[in-house]
Amino acid sequence: MSSPMTPEAPSTTSAGPASAIEAVLRRAIHAALGRGFEDVDPMLRPSQRPDLADFQSNCAMALAKQAARNPRDLAQQIVREATDLLALCEPPEVAGPGFINLRLRPSALAAALDAMEAGDLGIVRDLDTHPVVIDLCAVNVAKQMHVGHLRSCIIGDALARAYERRGRPVFRENHLGDWGLPIAMVLHRLRRRGADLRTISLEDLDRAYRAAQAEGRADPAGLEAARRFRAGPHRIAELEEQNEGAQETVDGARRLLVALQQGDPDLERDWRLLIDCTLRALFDAIRILGVRLGPEHNRGESFYRDRLAATVAAFEQAGVAEVHDGALVVRFDDRERPLLIRKSDGGFLYATTDLAAIRFRTHELNASRIVYVVDARQKDHFRDVFDACRRMGWDRTPDGVQADLVHIGFGSVLGPDRRPLKTRSGENVTLRSLLDEACARGHAEVRQRAAQEKSPTAGLPDEDLREIGRMVGIAAIKYADLSSDLVRDYVFDMDRLIAFEGNTGPYLQYAHARICSILARAAEEGIEASAWRTAPFRIEEPAEKALTLLLLRYGAVMTDMTRSLEPHRLCGYLFDLSNAYSAFYQSCPVLRPDDPSRRLPRLRLCDLARRVLADGLGVLGLAAPTRM
Repeated sequence: MSSPMTPEAPSTTSAGPASAIEAVLRRAIHAALGRGFEDVDPMLRPSQRPDLADFQSNCAMALAKQAARNPRDLAQQIVREATDLLALCEPPEVAGPGFINLRLRPSALAAALDAMEAGDLGIVRDLDTHPVVIDLCAVNVAKQMHVGHLRSCIIGDALARAYERRGRPVFRENHLGDWGLPIAMVLHRLRRRGADLRTISLEDLDRAYRAAQAEGRADPAGLEAARRFRAGPHRIAELEEQNEGAQETVDGARRLLVALQQGDPDLERDWRLLIDCTLRALFDAIRILGVRLGPEHNRGESFYRDRLAATVAAFEQAGVAEVHDGALVVRFDDRERPLLIRKSDGGFLYATTDLAAIRFRTHELNASRIVYVVDARQKDHFRDVFDACRRMGWDRTPDGVQADLVHIGFGSVLGPDRRPLKTRSGENVTLRSLLDEACARGHAEVRQRAAQEKSPTAGLPDEDLREIGRMVGIAAIKYADLSSDLVRDYVFDMDRLIAFEGNTGPYLQYAHARICSILARAAEEGIEASAWRTAPFRIEEPAEKALTLLLLRYGAVMTDMTRSLEPHRLCGYLFDLSNAYSAFYQSCPVLRPDDPSRRLPRLRLCDLARRVLADGLGVLGLAAPTRM
């Protein structure tokens, strides 16, 4: 048997009482079953019946068959071996066929809350000190940002914040599409037309991009069909002219690209003007969106241009790639498609750049996890690129740690008709127009509430209301995205998302603002913050316990988010926490309790809930207004 645990033990950990209970149960299972049962998962879960227990373990039923034991008898023996639990829980109960029910002592709950406050809200630092790379945003130069970039930015930023919150170094990588023939075609067209690239707008560049693509689009199949079916001399001549013109356009762009690759200073200057124009619009939208992304995070395709030949040569020398019809490909035993890494004309591809990027990120940035936040249509591409890198051993850091290569393939944003979100004219909705609408709708909602006499925002100047409205509108957009299962499409409905009720970003912000209002009222009544911050926690009422148990889960939720890469888990937790706080507030008066001695402990519990809400909102990249 293990030695008894002292009652102070929960205060030594920031991971909460659940972790301490699991450790005791693991030792008890080993003591009960002996060799071969070390470090068994005790299957501890929050109880679905809070009137009966706070936690429940089903381990005995899972282990009984393997140990050839009666599950109820095994559960009782595990309980007998787990004497250390008495420092944390009331005497455990064995129920039904072998459930172990556990109810925490109020003193253990109070000690765990003390530890949570002293231990960074229960968040445990990641033991892996290798950096994490988050590949996000990845806009194409000369093209407008659309809602697809919205998802990549929001998801990538939330994951980066979660890792940073747990102490991991993070490289946010904006892999700009700033190199190759498409950009050369835009530059070729603009230079031919004498455009002033110093004053050009992103809208101008976007139009030039589409025009250049159309100008360089040949139709050899159409010409062949026209000749075969004798479509008439005018149609044939028209198609011949189109194909000749397209070829001239592409050839001119190729010549420009070669000159750019060779370092022509005038072309280099104009190329950078295109990039600067694109990035100005990007950072303007990013600033409104509240995503941590700046010029220092730009490492686009052009960064790897001098590494591509060496990348291909390494594949050839290792015998991982082979020549096929003049091109260089990597073949895989479990799929028919090869990965093309050099074209027959000697040109490189997106895949070549991605291979070079992974090698750089593991070998030079020393990253042990590389996360690509790119839409689901790129699933096969990243599978091939990752497998090719694994065959080369490029998925290892210099100190030999195997790196995780992960593609988060997110779904599409749909309109009310359940089709990809478009404008009425059929164009893709631009990111900036979406953000402007969200801010305007948020402002309107906040102004309407401020018109109510007893509203916390009544009397605020419109400038302040506009800023709160911006926070609300951006939270509505970001939370709608992050609270959805990433791989699925979701329907964008601004009317629903901007609401202060239900599972929305503004609802979480409102919960935070309500707590701030209570604390402000306490200060107005002369209650010093130092008084309630030092008051002992008292967890006596069911609503207090429900709120406490949720608060103590925060650290585990954060750990789970960085493992699963699923922000919706944190969203769900914060929504549950907001609901638990609302239930607590309704049933447990804070400023006017029946017993005045409960006022300070409840104010302290309110403040801890506020801190966790603000922290979680910050990880999601959402503002936490103090008034709404």
